[in-house]
Amino acid sequence: MDLAYLREHPAHLPTFLTHQRIRETPVAGGNICAAARLTLDDGHSVFTKSWPEGAGRPVPEGFFAAEAAGLRWLREAGAVGVPEVIVALPELLALDWVEPGEPTPSAAERFGRDLADLHRAGAPAFGATWPGFIGALPQDNTLDDRGWSTWFAERRLAPYLRRSVDSGALTGADAALVEQVIGRLGEFGGDEPAARIHGDLWPGNALWGADERVWLIDPAAHGGHRETDLAQLALFGGVPHLARVLAAYREAWPLPDGWRERVPLHQLHLLLVHTAMFGGGYRDAVVQVARVALGGVERATVDR
Repeated sequence: MDLAYLREHPAHLPTFLTHQRIRETPVAGGNICAAARLTLDDGHSVFTKSWPEGAGRPVPEGFFAAEAAGLRWLREAGAVGVPEVIVALPELLALDWVEPGEPTPSAAERFGRDLADLHRAGAPAFGATWPGFIGALPQDNTLDDRGWSTWFAERRLAPYLRRSVDSGALTGADAALVEQVIGRLGEFGGDEPAARIHGDLWPGNALWGADERVWLIDPAAHGGHRETDLAQLALFGGVPHLARVLAAYREAWPLPDGWRERVPLHQLHLLLVHTAMFGGGYRDAVVQVARVALGGVERATVDR
Protein backbone atom coordinates (compact mmCIF):
# COMPACT_ATOMS: atom_id res chain seq x y z
CA MET A 1 0.00 0.00 0.00
CA ASP A 2 1.37 3.40 -1.00
CA LEU A 3 -0.03 6.86 -0.27
CA ALA A 4 -1.91 7.12 -3.57
CA TYR A 5 -3.62 3.77 -2.94
CA LEU A 6 -4.46 4.78 0.62
CA ARG A 7 -6.09 8.00 -0.56
CA GLU A 8 -8.16 6.07 -3.10
CA HIS A 9 -9.10 3.22 -0.73
CA PRO A 10 -9.08 4.56 2.86
CA ALA A 11 -11.49 1.88 4.08
CA HIS A 12 -8.88 -0.80 3.29
CA LEU A 13 -6.46 0.44 5.93
CA PRO A 14 -7.85 -1.63 8.86
CA THR A 15 -7.60 -4.81 6.77
CA PHE A 16 -3.98 -4.13 5.86
CA LEU A 17 -3.20 -3.48 9.53
CA THR A 18 -4.98 -6.62 10.70
CA HIS A 19 -2.98 -8.75 8.28
CA GLN A 20 0.26 -6.93 9.07
CA ARG A 21 0.74 -5.78 5.51
CA ILE A 22 2.11 -2.39 6.62
CA ARG A 23 5.12 -1.69 8.79
CA GLU A 24 3.70 -0.35 12.06
CA THR A 25 5.71 1.27 14.86
CA PRO A 26 3.97 2.28 18.11
CA VAL A 27 4.49 5.90 19.16
CA ALA A 28 3.31 8.04 22.04
CA GLY A 29 -0.35 8.93 21.56
CA GLY A 30 -1.46 10.68 24.71
CA ASN A 31 -3.79 9.48 27.46
CA ILE A 32 -6.71 8.28 25.33
CA CYS A 33 -5.79 6.67 22.01
CA ALA A 34 -3.31 4.11 20.78
CA ALA A 35 -0.97 5.63 18.20
CA ALA A 36 1.42 4.31 15.58
CA ARG A 37 3.63 5.37 12.70
CA LEU A 38 2.92 3.50 9.48
CA THR A 39 5.59 3.23 6.82
CA LEU A 40 3.99 2.74 3.39
CA ASP A 41 5.53 0.97 0.40
CA ASP A 42 6.54 4.29 -1.19
CA GLY A 43 8.42 5.30 1.97
CA HIS A 44 5.77 7.78 3.06
CA SER A 45 4.89 7.81 6.77
CA VAL A 46 1.41 8.18 8.24
CA PHE A 47 0.37 8.74 11.84
CA THR A 48 -2.63 6.72 13.04
CA LYS A 49 -4.83 6.96 16.12
CA SER A 50 -7.21 4.23 17.17
CA TRP A 51 -9.38 3.44 20.16
CA PRO A 52 -7.30 1.15 22.38
CA GLU A 53 -8.24 -2.46 22.93
CA GLY A 54 -9.33 -3.09 26.50
CA ALA A 55 -10.56 0.50 26.95
CA GLY A 56 -13.65 -0.84 28.69
CA ARG A 57 -16.10 0.74 26.27
CA PRO A 58 -16.42 1.14 22.52
CA VAL A 59 -15.22 4.20 20.70
CA PRO A 60 -17.78 7.00 21.23
CA GLU A 61 -19.90 7.59 18.15
CA GLY A 62 -18.46 10.39 16.05
CA PHE A 63 -15.22 10.60 18.05
CA PHE A 64 -12.77 10.42 15.15
CA ALA A 65 -15.15 12.19 12.76
CA ALA A 66 -15.14 15.20 15.10
CA GLU A 67 -11.35 15.36 15.19
CA ALA A 68 -11.13 15.00 11.42
CA ALA A 69 -13.68 17.79 10.91
CA GLY A 70 -11.77 20.04 13.28
CA LEU A 71 -8.42 19.38 11.63
CA ARG A 72 -9.83 20.06 8.17
CA TRP A 73 -11.49 23.28 9.34
CA LEU A 74 -8.30 24.54 10.95
CA ARG A 75 -6.28 23.55 7.89
CA GLU A 76 -8.66 25.44 5.56
CA ALA A 77 -7.42 28.71 7.08
CA GLY A 78 -3.99 28.15 5.47
CA ALA A 79 -2.34 29.67 8.54
CA VAL A 80 -0.66 27.49 11.16
CA GLY A 81 0.64 23.99 10.46
CA VAL A 82 -2.14 21.36 10.62
CA PRO A 83 -1.55 17.76 9.45
CA GLU A 84 -3.60 16.60 6.49
CA VAL A 85 -6.32 14.04 7.22
CA ILE A 86 -5.59 10.99 5.05
CA VAL A 87 -8.14 8.53 6.48
CA ALA A 88 -11.12 9.17 8.77
CA LEU A 89 -13.03 6.03 9.75
CA PRO A 90 -15.28 5.39 12.76
CA GLU A 91 -12.54 3.30 14.40
CA LEU A 92 -9.37 5.21 13.44
CA LEU A 93 -7.82 8.35 12.06
CA ALA A 94 -4.74 8.59 9.84
CA LEU A 95 -2.82 11.83 9.32
CA ASP A 96 0.20 12.87 7.34
CA TRP A 97 3.29 12.30 9.46
CA VAL A 98 5.03 15.34 10.99
CA GLU A 99 8.70 14.76 11.69
CA PRO A 100 9.39 16.04 15.22
CA GLY A 101 12.04 18.70 15.80
CA GLU A 102 13.39 20.88 18.57
CA PRO A 103 11.66 24.04 19.86
CA THR A 104 13.50 27.14 18.66
CA PRO A 105 12.92 30.86 19.23
CA SER A 106 12.38 31.46 15.51
CA ALA A 107 9.77 28.67 15.31
CA ALA A 108 8.04 30.13 18.38
CA GLU A 109 7.81 33.55 16.77
CA ARG A 110 6.44 32.08 13.56
CA PHE A 111 3.93 30.10 15.61
CA GLY A 112 2.69 33.27 17.29
CA ARG A 113 2.13 34.97 13.93
CA ASP A 114 0.54 31.88 12.38
CA LEU A 115 -1.79 31.40 15.34
CA ALA A 116 -2.96 35.00 14.99
CA ASP A 117 -3.71 34.32 11.31
CA LEU A 118 -5.66 31.20 12.24
CA HIS A 119 -7.77 33.05 14.80
CA ARG A 120 -8.37 35.92 12.39
CA ALA A 121 -9.90 33.46 9.89
CA GLY A 122 -12.93 33.56 12.17
CA ALA A 123 -16.01 31.41 12.60
CA PRO A 124 -19.71 31.94 11.78
CA ALA A 125 -20.66 31.73 15.47
CA PHE A 126 -19.51 30.20 18.74
CA GLY A 127 -19.50 26.42 18.48
CA ALA A 128 -19.20 24.38 15.29
CA THR A 129 -21.24 22.57 12.67
CA TRP A 130 -20.18 19.11 13.93
CA PRO A 131 -20.73 17.41 17.31
CA GLY A 132 -17.68 18.00 19.47
CA PHE A 133 -15.36 16.12 21.78
CA ILE A 134 -12.63 17.32 24.10
CA GLY A 135 -10.49 14.43 25.17
CA ALA A 136 -12.91 11.53 25.47
CA LEU A 137 -15.77 13.74 26.68
CA PRO A 138 -18.54 15.17 24.50
CA GLN A 139 -18.42 18.94 23.98
CA ASP A 140 -21.55 20.89 23.06
CA ASN A 141 -20.82 22.59 19.74
CA THR A 142 -24.34 23.88 19.11
CA LEU A 143 -23.89 27.07 17.11
CA ASP A 144 -24.65 30.12 19.23
CA ASP A 145 -24.53 33.74 18.11
CA ARG A 146 -25.06 35.24 21.56
CA GLY A 147 -22.21 37.02 23.34
CA TRP A 148 -19.09 35.10 24.27
CA SER A 149 -19.51 35.29 28.04
CA THR A 150 -23.00 33.73 27.97
CA TRP A 151 -21.91 31.00 25.58
CA PHE A 152 -18.71 30.24 27.52
CA ALA A 153 -20.61 29.95 30.80
CA GLU A 154 -23.31 27.64 29.44
CA ARG A 155 -21.36 25.51 26.96
CA ARG A 156 -17.81 25.35 28.28
CA LEU A 157 -17.79 25.82 32.06
CA ALA A 158 -21.11 24.65 33.55
CA PRO A 159 -21.25 21.20 31.85
CA TYR A 160 -17.79 20.12 33.09
CA LEU A 161 -18.40 21.59 36.52
CA ARG A 162 -21.50 19.39 36.82
CA ARG A 163 -19.58 16.32 35.65
CA SER A 164 -16.77 17.05 38.11
CA VAL A 165 -19.15 17.41 41.06
CA ASP A 166 -21.17 14.33 40.08
CA SER A 167 -17.99 12.23 39.92
CA GLY A 168 -16.78 13.50 43.29
CA ALA A 169 -13.71 15.23 41.84
CA LEU A 170 -14.91 18.60 43.19
CA THR A 171 -16.71 19.34 46.44
CA GLY A 172 -19.76 21.51 46.97
CA ALA A 173 -17.51 24.32 48.21
CA ASP A 174 -15.35 24.01 45.09
CA ALA A 175 -18.45 24.18 42.94
CA ALA A 176 -19.68 27.29 44.73
CA LEU A 177 -16.36 28.99 43.99
CA VAL A 178 -16.52 28.14 40.29
CA GLU A 179 -20.17 29.22 40.18
CA GLN A 180 -19.08 32.64 41.40
CA VAL A 181 -16.78 32.88 38.40
CA ILE A 182 -19.58 31.76 36.07
CA GLY A 183 -21.99 34.25 37.59
CA ARG A 184 -19.59 37.14 37.01
CA LEU A 185 -18.38 36.27 33.53
CA GLY A 186 -19.96 39.37 32.07
CA GLU A 187 -17.71 41.54 34.27
CA PHE A 188 -14.43 40.21 32.85
CA GLY A 189 -14.67 42.14 29.60
CA GLY A 190 -12.82 41.20 26.44
CA ASP A 191 -15.87 39.95 24.53
CA GLU A 192 -15.08 39.51 20.82
CA PRO A 193 -16.66 37.82 17.79
CA ALA A 194 -15.93 34.11 17.41
CA ALA A 195 -12.39 33.23 16.32
CA ARG A 196 -11.28 29.97 14.68
CA ILE A 197 -9.60 28.20 17.60
CA HIS A 198 -7.96 24.86 18.37
CA GLY A 199 -9.86 24.60 21.66
CA ASP A 200 -7.56 22.16 23.50
CA LEU A 201 -4.21 23.88 23.01
CA TRP A 202 -2.27 22.74 26.05
CA PRO A 203 1.48 22.40 25.26
CA GLY A 204 1.24 18.71 24.38
CA ASN A 205 -0.98 19.53 21.40
CA ALA A 206 1.57 21.88 19.85
CA LEU A 207 3.99 19.66 17.92
CA TRP A 208 7.37 21.24 17.10
CA GLY A 209 8.38 20.01 13.67
CA ALA A 210 11.76 19.47 12.08
CA ASP A 211 10.66 22.03 9.46
CA GLU A 212 10.84 24.86 12.04
CA ARG A 213 7.05 25.04 12.29
CA VAL A 214 4.65 24.29 15.10
CA TRP A 215 1.86 21.90 14.06
CA LEU A 216 -1.51 21.71 15.79
CA ILE A 217 -2.75 18.22 16.72
CA ASP A 218 -5.62 16.69 18.71
CA PRO A 219 -7.98 19.68 18.39
CA ALA A 220 -11.36 20.33 19.93
CA ALA A 221 -11.80 22.96 17.23
CA HIS A 222 -14.69 25.40 17.22
CA GLY A 223 -15.58 29.06 17.08
CA GLY A 224 -14.46 30.46 20.42
CA HIS A 225 -12.42 33.20 22.05
CA ARG A 226 -8.87 33.53 20.79
CA GLU A 227 -7.60 34.17 24.33
CA THR A 228 -8.63 30.61 25.22
CA ASP A 229 -5.95 29.10 22.96
CA LEU A 230 -3.32 31.51 24.28
CA ALA A 231 -4.21 30.84 27.92
CA GLN A 232 -4.09 27.07 27.43
CA LEU A 233 -0.57 27.31 25.98
CA ALA A 234 0.55 28.44 29.45
CA LEU A 235 -0.86 25.40 31.29
CA PHE A 236 1.15 22.47 32.69
CA GLY A 237 4.51 24.24 32.55
CA GLY A 238 3.82 26.19 29.38
CA VAL A 239 4.84 25.73 25.77
CA PRO A 240 8.56 26.35 25.09
CA HIS A 241 9.42 30.00 24.36
CA LEU A 242 5.94 31.07 25.44
CA ALA A 243 6.95 34.72 25.86
CA ARG A 244 8.16 34.80 22.24
CA VAL A 245 4.96 33.15 21.01
CA LEU A 246 2.82 35.73 22.80
CA ALA A 247 4.95 38.68 21.75
CA ALA A 248 4.81 37.67 18.09
CA TYR A 249 1.07 37.03 18.35
CA ARG A 250 0.40 40.44 19.89
CA GLU A 251 2.51 42.15 17.25
CA ALA A 252 0.45 40.46 14.54
CA TRP A 253 -2.90 41.01 16.28
CA PRO A 254 -2.98 43.03 19.53
CA LEU A 255 -5.03 41.66 22.40
CA PRO A 256 -7.73 43.70 24.17
CA ASP A 257 -7.06 45.35 27.51
CA GLY A 258 -7.20 43.02 30.50
CA TRP A 259 -6.13 39.90 28.66
CA ARG A 260 -3.57 38.95 31.30
CA GLU A 261 -6.21 39.05 34.05
CA ARG A 262 -8.45 36.79 31.94
CA VAL A 263 -5.83 34.04 31.51
CA PRO A 264 -7.05 31.98 34.52
CA LEU A 265 -10.65 32.39 33.37
CA HIS A 266 -9.85 30.84 30.00
CA GLN A 267 -7.76 28.10 31.63
CA LEU A 268 -10.66 27.12 33.86
CA HIS A 269 -12.46 25.35 31.03
CA LEU A 270 -9.67 22.88 30.30
CA LEU A 271 -8.96 22.28 33.98
CA LEU A 272 -12.63 21.45 34.59
CA VAL A 273 -12.42 19.03 31.68
CA HIS A 274 -9.50 17.39 33.48
CA THR A 275 -11.36 17.00 36.78
CA ALA A 276 -14.36 15.63 34.86
CA MET A 277 -12.23 13.14 32.93
CA PHE A 278 -9.35 12.24 35.27
CA GLY A 279 -10.63 13.03 38.76
CA GLY A 280 -9.60 14.95 41.85
CA GLY A 281 -5.90 15.13 41.02
CA TYR A 282 -6.68 18.40 39.22
CA ARG A 283 -8.90 19.81 41.97
CA ASP A 284 -6.28 22.13 43.42
CA ALA A 285 -5.57 23.62 39.99
CA VAL A 286 -9.27 24.32 39.44
CA VAL A 287 -9.62 25.99 42.84
CA GLN A 288 -6.47 28.05 42.35
CA VAL A 289 -7.36 29.43 38.92
CA ALA A 290 -10.94 30.15 40.03
CA ARG A 291 -9.64 32.19 42.96
CA VAL A 292 -7.13 34.04 40.77
CA ALA A 293 -9.84 34.74 38.20
CA LEU A 294 -12.12 36.21 40.85
CA GLY A 295 -9.27 38.32 42.19
CA GLY A 296 -8.66 39.65 38.71
CA VAL A 297 -12.25 40.70 38.13
CA GLU A 298 -12.34 42.34 41.57
CA ARG A 299 -9.27 44.43 40.70
CA ALA A 300 -10.71 45.31 37.33
CA THR A 301 -13.96 46.46 38.95
CA VAL A 302 -12.07 48.69 41.35
CA ASP A 303 -9.97 50.14 38.52
CA ARG A 304 -13.06 50.99 36.53
